[in-house]
Amino acid sequence: MTPNDSVYPKLTDSYINSKKYKIDHFFNKNWPSKNNNISFLVAKDGQIIYENYSGFGDVRKKTPITSETPIHIASVSKVLTATAILKLINAGEIELDQKVTTLLKGFPYPEVTIKNLLSHRSGMRNYAYFTDDRKIWDNHKIMCNQDILNIMINKKIGLESKTNTRFQYCNTNYAMLALIIEKVTGKSYPDAMKSMIFEPLGMKHTFVFDYRKDKNVITPSYRAGGMQIAFDFLDAIYGDKNIFSTPQDLLLFDMARNSKYFLNPELRNQIYQGYSNEHKGQKNYGLGIRMINFETGQNFYFHNGWWHGNMSSYVTLKNENVTIIALTNKSMKSVYNVRKLAPLFGDYPFKVEEEMEE
Repeated sequence: MTPNDSVYPKLTDSYINSKKYKIDHFFNKNWPSKNNNISFLVAKDGQIIYENYSGFGDVRKKTPITSETPIHIASVSKVLTATAILKLINAGEIELDQKVTTLLKGFPYPEVTIKNLLSHRSGMRNYAYFTDDRKIWDNHKIMCNQDILNIMINKKIGLESKTNTRFQYCNTNYAMLALIIEKVTGKSYPDAMKSMIFEPLGMKHTFVFDYRKDKNVITPSYRAGGMQIAFDFLDAIYGDKNIFSTPQDLLLFDMARNSKYFLNPELRNQIYQGYSNEHKGQKNYGLGIRMINFETGQNFYFHNGWWHGNMSSYVTLKNENVTIIALTNKSMKSVYNVRKLAPLFGDYPFKVEEEMEE
């Protein structure tokens, strides 16, 4: 049985219509103009309740965004990278508490484990900051993941904080996880993700961006004012970003990730535990997933992303088996508003606009 073979009752027309009206109102309020490039989907039990695609994938060519238009999902890529790592752990290829030094030759931080990378508790510095120094890297040269590791080794880049003492969101963690995937599988990260995640789940419009092959054919990104954003020297780094996908493909992924067939139950449960508990608060981070732990006991799981003009929001309501996806290639923070749809399906104490309640 495959991860997507779980059988759910067919949603009734009355249920779908009761949700669709309010979701459509939300969509039109947030993205009223056809100039808003948006790719949006809401589903329950793997069944699409509502989807809408608006604007252009390529403004110059007037190519409309459709359900098959891959858009850069930015840091939502971390959720997929984490899942590939978890699959390797599930298969016994690596261990969650394994030291990174046992996998990446020369890795200079002896206490960092795979779990620290997944939960952003390694204490490493963000590569985007230390490579901005011309003495560290010539930004006329395209950087790859191995370059980051080599710089940390050869330039003796220190930790920003002691390992496993605090949560610190850092893209370097997931760039290193991509190298671990390559080391363990013997494949490039793009090929490993294709064979481990994309192909088995039927994600036909999902791929890892290859800077040298794809830069002239992928969906470009734009500033809020409509100006196209150029590539820079960090655009070949993957693991933390650089996956292109569609809402329908991400729905397939979400259904699989939460399926009892995909990972063993104990490991799956560890994904959704919070690991940044040194300060009391609602915001937390699991293994490749953000969360809000409300005092009511309800938990909200999601991941947002931003890279150049690409912005994304992935929401997975585990208790209700609801998936909400919003992607754009034109800088719009409104994609993050999709969390306001959660109270339509469960007891989530987000502020819901009055118009939606009517």
